[in-house]
Amino acid sequence: MTRHLWALLAWTSLILGIIGAFLPIMPTVPFILVSAFAASKGSKRLRGWLLAHPKFGRAIIEWERDGTVRRGSKWLATAMMAASFVGMLVFSPLWWVPAIAGTIMAMTAVWLWLRPEPAS
Repeated sequence: MTRHLWALLAWTSLILGIIGAFLPIMPTVPFILVSAFAASKGSKRLRGWLLAHPKFGRAIIEWERDGTVRRGSKWLATAMMAASFVGMLVFSPLWWVPAIAGTIMAMTAVWLWLRPEPAS
């Protein structure tokens, strides 16, 4: 039963990660990382597919091996957070929504830039 719950979490996280690739307010990478972790406990086939994936595989392996994030990924994540923040400033009728979200995104960006980068 536990294996099935892990597999369900893996697939749910993967689907949310894919949705996040198209919605600027949802992150992609954290969901993909959760999917890879859960798949290691519930679906070896999905885990193998994620690790072999041309877009996600290397990032998952580098994160799990030594907690590194590539500089290009950091720039992309920061740009997407900035674009999301600007979108919220423009479209949110409530001032506090972009204020809270912007604060969370800024803290996330600082945390992300403090992560080491993989050796070349």
